[in-house]
Amino acid sequence: MKPPPSSSSSAILRKGRLSPYLFTLLAFILFVTILYGEDFRCIFGSQFDSHHPSHLHQTLSSTTINVIFNNKRVLFLVVSLVLEKKGEKLAFAIGETEKDCDVFSGRWVWDDVGRPLYDESECPYIQPQLTCQEHGRPDKDYQHWRWQPHGCSLPSFNATLMLESLRGKRMMFVGDSLNRGQYVSMVCLLHGLIPDNAKSMETFGSLTVFTAKDYNATIEFYWAPFLLESNSDDAIVHRISDRIVRKGSINKHGKHWKGVDIMVFNTYLWWMTGLEFKILQGSFDDEEKDIVKLPTEEAYGMAMKSMVRWVKKNMDPKKTRVFFTSMSPSHGKSIDWGGDPEGNCYNETTMIEDPNYWGSDSRKGIMRVIGEVFRKSKVPITFLNITQFSSYRRDAHTSIYKKQWSPLTPEQLANPVSYADCVHWCLPGLQDTWNELLFSKLFYP
Repeated sequence: MKPPPSSSSSAILRKGRLSPYLFTLLAFILFVTILYGEDFRCIFGSQFDSHHPSHLHQTLSSTTINVIFNNKRVLFLVVSLVLEKKGEKLAFAIGETEKDCDVFSGRWVWDDVGRPLYDESECPYIQPQLTCQEHGRPDKDYQHWRWQPHGCSLPSFNATLMLESLRGKRMMFVGDSLNRGQYVSMVCLLHGLIPDNAKSMETFGSLTVFTAKDYNATIEFYWAPFLLESNSDDAIVHRISDRIVRKGSINKHGKHWKGVDIMVFNTYLWWMTGLEFKILQGSFDDEEKDIVKLPTEEAYGMAMKSMVRWVKKNMDPKKTRVFFTSMSPSHGKSIDWGGDPEGNCYNETTMIEDPNYWGSDSRKGIMRVIGEVFRKSKVPITFLNITQFSSYRRDAHTSIYKKQWSPLTPEQLANPVSYADCVHWCLPGLQDTWNELLFSKLFYP
């Protein structure tokens, strides 16, 4: 008779003369390699290659995974294997994104049923600089595009879930006017569920606070375009061409951020004044100021590292969540997409269809700095990579359809391209999608 079949593992043990102890050790090493392989790649992996926009996007998609890996994939594995009995989980999470789903990679699809998510006229909190319909924009197509990730779907924005999750809590957006636009979008997405007598919006200097009284919740915006202290910190009078940022000064603003449960940072546009940036090494009160010039990317990296250190010191990852929104693309040069060399976003009503499009106004070097800072950090900050998919939306800017800061001259009126705003976005519109992605990563990381 033939001998009974043996298991493959015991056969290997006999054939290779491996002791059970050594086999167990090798199995453990393999398990650890699988569990922490992404972290090893983060530590020993290659640097960013910025030679091609599409490669940059692919790298940033993996960086998004790397950034979230420490508080999602590894954490969930550790939770399920080690900490599950303690009931620990990522704050606010109620599920997970589908496996291998990159929600930032996809395409825009037309949706005239579910879009827009609210009407401009029904949200009184939109600043007149963003109310394009009120200021004469003739088309509404820009309101009807929905972001569709490849191979998976975004969860529908659930205002009830968002408000209930904010009960007794604070959510804060910190950064520049583009982050303020995202903040206003979030308020517009939620306020319809709240009775008029149970909500309010107030401004206190750099801080704007929307309060949902029945929920004891606030959604706030704090003006800090550099995150660090600067000579552009006045929330109203900040149009300063000679910009200066004070090194190591994040606590000047950070003291107002303490106690926040969900934090959304951004900083980019205000750094883009040239190849160098002025950094103050002392105090703005010093009679003789010690100012040095640094390459802009180095100065930007300094601010990013300060933000990461502040988050590590002040935010409890078991109870809070922190997000960083990547650069918002502008469309100031239509030559970038093969248009008129003298044109910009003015009169653009369709989006850019080239999936590899990357505008000259979006510095790849800054994306590389963001990736390097987050890759070296173990602080759980979720990276909202909105740059690539937003870059297609040349149609979604406020252009000339907004309240102007000052009266237009006859020369400007004769040439609308000269005063078109190709930086900020109409609401409702693109920034609602940013908040849909924020919602997705908050509840389904």
